[in-house]
Formats: sequence, structure tokens, C-alpha cells
Amino acid sequence: MANDQDSAPVAQPNVFDPPARYYALSAYMRREFGGTVRKISVDAHFSCPNIDGTVGRGGCVFCDAASFSPSRQIGLVEIDDQIADGITRLQRRFDAKQFIAYFQPSTNTHAPVDVLERVYRSALRRPEIVGIAIGTRPDACPDPVLDLLATLARETWTTLELGLQSSHDRTLNWLGRGHDYGQFVDATMRARARNLQVGAHVILGLPGETREDVRTTARRLGTLGLHSIKIHHLYVVKGTRLERLWRAGEVALPTLEEYADLVVDFLERLSPETVVERVAGEVGDEYLVAPSWTAIKHAGRNAVDKALRARDSYQGKYYDPERRDPYA
Repeated sequence: MANDQDSAPVAQPNVFDPPARYYALSAYMRREFGGTVRKISVDAHFSCPNIDGTVGRGGCVFCDAASFSPSRQIGLVEIDDQIADGITRLQRRFDAKQFIAYFQPSTNTHAPVDVLERVYRSALRRPEIVGIAIGTRPDACPDPVLDLLATLARETWTTLELGLQSSHDRTLNWLGRGHDYGQFVDATMRARARNLQVGAHVILGLPGETREDVRTTARRLGTLGLHSIKIHHLYVVKGTRLERLWRAGEVALPTLEEYADLVVDFLERLSPETVVERVAGEVGDEYLVAPSWTAIKHAGRNAVDKALRARDSYQGKYYDPERRDPYA
């Protein structure tokens, strides 16, 4: 289809901090807040509709909540205490003075609106907290929740992070996500209509997806006016269905170099105005099964930087602002 073809290369934008070749989160934070800002992972101990039976049970094939979030590793702690602890740790480690409360594990819109408002506002009490980020699923964004977030966005920096992983429904079905790409587009459009900043999470190197499938996901997301993107690689953590499939030889993982090439393909077709929060996932050694390079700090980021230089490429190289997503 014509819509799936790349436009001609465009010149590299001058918005990236040299020698960066993509719009990194650190650069955005400096421009937005005038200095370093760190995210504090906050766990409100909400459930997930793909676990509690609302949508499904058992969760996604890769899911183990504790492995993805530092806050879930320390047990049930009051939000005020999580914020205080996070500020202390990050001040000591990074000399940071500004922080964003990031509701990270599980589905952080999966509760009554009055409960959500109480929880969100409890994380904003400290003056060091300059914003809030809400991680959730695209099928858990009813209008009343988006209205609440729009109210918060008029008071403080607010972003809604939607776990997508892929724009291909066959892949979402394999992952056991319990939603389709159309639901992601719908949630994004309703959120953006309320002037909310929307971020997306994607996984590259998924079983059954070709290089062109990755490019197509990037092209589609490039039409949606996303504020930010988090790019992850597929890694295996202990105790998941994915671990069983990997040990049975039913799932192959890309090498570090193969993954870096996929990331470059993806970035080339993404809007240069979309903030790239990360280019590879992270997980603690106690949870990791494979690939082994996941445990090497900054291995993914360094490999992506190397691949960008080798290909003399950059975010938005093939981005077409006139493209429209026929699947929206």
C-alpha cells in the first residue's frame, strides 16, 4: 500500500542535543523544567484488567509486575512514604531537586475516579514533585478518568503512558494483551482531544514480526501526535509464560546488534518532536533470564548510538508529517 512506503529522507532537525541523533528525555526535561528531573516509581497497588478477569486472567505473556518496577519490589508502602523515600534516594544519587511521580506498575487508571483522584493528589503534595505520569492500558481509559487527568494537567505537568507494544493485532493476540490497536488509537485521540500528553510503550523484536512490521508500527505512531515513546526489547523474566516458551525453543530473541538495527528503523520513521524516553528495557539481575546483554548497563543505548552513527541516521529521517494512518 502506498501509505506504507517511506517518504524521501529529510534533513536532521536541530532540536537534538549534539551529538545525539534522537530527542532524548534528558534534553526534553532540561528544556521543560530548566534542569534535571527524575522519575519516582510509585505503586498504588492497583490490579490489571488482564489479570483480575475484567478482560482476562494470567496477564500478558511477558508479565511479572515486580520485575518491571522498583516500587513493587519493596511491598505495600504508603504513597507518601514512597515519594519521600524516592526523593531521598535520588537526591543522594543524582543531586536532583525536581521529580515526577510515576505510577508505573499494573494499570493505574483501573479504579473508581474518586479513588484515582485521591491517590494521584497524594503523590503531588510535596513541592519537589513537579509532575505526574500515569502508566496504564489503552482499554482502561474511560472518559471520566481522562477528564480527571485533564483537570490535573491544568494544574501540573501530566502525561498518560499507554502500553501498546505493537500496532499489529496478531502480535497483540500472541502477547495476550487483551486489546487491539484500534483501542489504542481511540484512547490516544480522546486523550489528545483533552490536550493531554500521551506516551506509548512498544517492544521491538517480537516473535513473528518482520523488520517491515516494526517500520509500520513506527509509521502509524508517527501519525498520532505522541508526546513520548518508550522502546523496549523483548527480554525474558523468571516465572512468566514467556520463560516457558523460550526454554522450549519456541521464542527466539534478537541479538544486541539486530535489536539496535530495529530501533534505528523505528526512530527513522518517528516524528522528531516525539520524546524518546528510552531505547531499551531494564530489569534486575534477580529476575532476568535472557538475553544476557540486558544486564549490562547502557548496552542497548550504546548499541543504538553506534548503529545510528554507522548508518548516519537520526530520528525522523523518513518521517512524513502529511501521512495519515488508514488503520485509525
